Amino acid sequence: MRRRTLLGGAAAAAACAAGGPLLAGCGSSAGSGAPTLDFLSLAWQEESVKANKALVDQWNSTGPEVRVRYVQGSWDDVHDQLLTSFEGGAAPDVIHDEGNDLTDFGSGGYLADLTPLLSAATVARIPSAAWDMARFDGGLYGVPFLQEPRMLVADRALLVEAGVRLPDAAAPWTWQEFEDVTRELSHRGGGSAERYGVAWPMSSPVSVTLNLALTTGGRILYARPGGRTDVRLDAADSAFPEMVRRQVHDDHSAPASALGMSGGDALPGFFAGRYAMLPLNLSYRQQIQQQAPKGFDWVTLPLPVGAGATDGGRAQGVSPQTLSVAQSCKHKEAAAAFIDFMTQTPHLVQLARGDWMAPTGSDALRDPSLTADALGWRTGMAVAAHLVASPALGRRGYPEWSDKVATPALQQFYSGAIGLDGLRDKLVRDGNRVFDRYRT
Repeated sequence: MRRRTLLGGAAAAAACAAGGPLLAGCGSSAGSGAPTLDFLSLAWQEESVKANKALVDQWNSTGPEVRVRYVQGSWDDVHDQLLTSFEGGAAPDVIHDEGNDLTDFGSGGYLADLTPLLSAATVARIPSAAWDMARFDGGLYGVPFLQEPRMLVADRALLVEAGVRLPDAAAPWTWQEFEDVTRELSHRGGGSAERYGVAWPMSSPVSVTLNLALTTGGRILYARPGGRTDVRLDAADSAFPEMVRRQVHDDHSAPASALGMSGGDALPGFFAGRYAMLPLNLSYRQQIQQQAPKGFDWVTLPLPVGAGATDGGRAQGVSPQTLSVAQSCKHKEAAAAFIDFMTQTPHLVQLARGDWMAPTGSDALRDPSLTADALGWRTGMAVAAHLVASPALGRRGYPEWSDKVATPALQQFYSGAIGLDGLRDKLVRDGNRVFDRYRT
């Protein structure tokens, strides 16, 4: 789950200058001679960096035998940086990353299996659905601590003007109702009067398609015995991408021009009234609050649900942010204790608020500061309670399939260059060839 805005090279360099080398050696010693753990943090927003540093200071102020040094990293290049540090024997001890990276790093022997290291309290604090996001091949390679569902952000005035029912977490729209609403909200008058009911920013089409296929009872990537991954595109798997394609090419309730955008790219059009709704990750609320014109009335709504799907169609796939311990760490028990400290309920709430995301902990999701009506917090936490592991997690070969097969195939399908049969042929036939090479 890469964050929507990444710390650029100059910013990363400045952060590293202030906080030490980007990826320092593990298990180093402080000036006093006490062992020190290097904690690689990928926090990048001011509020989030402040929250992480405050917790590190709080840990160190208690006088532990093993101290922690904050090391600033960047989402831009963390995978390659970590791989280099692992292979060079200079990995940080405690690693902030995302679930999609755990499969390669865990299977490569670079991350410690946390199963024997975590306390019972830590395990109980986070529900099993979240633990499934970091467990594969019998090992647990990270503690999932932050996650974010995809939501609908809507121009409230346009929906109210059209007499549209505003859904809530208890009574979301179905995908069929959503299609009807987007048609009703679309005006094809041309020029400044032109408006679309929704825009689909699809700069990362694979993760969006996989994770939202769960809302219609599909998943596209299926686990099979022996570590095998099967790619399928049956009716439940294709229902979501087919709907998006209908909105773009048949109903004209979504613009083709938005398909190559990121969520941030689409915000100016949303503020200008060109798009009545945007499906965005929960953390975009901060950017909207900061950038929306004065008086712009926006509302956060739950994503629509599919009929006949698991959990009433509320389940979405996510790749959470995680905290892991390097296999090379010389003080694994202390590193696990620090992760336990970072993921205690009050600290999860503090980190979630700093990142405008949802914590994984069950009690943290119910914290009053995260369940207020303002700025969509209540809706976000209600939807986050239904999140499950992305179909991509634990699938060896996923990066190659995503880059070489799925991304170009989905881009062609959404743009109208190929039909459903062509998409199925590419995703399934070519995809299974890729995954078969990674069978264990």
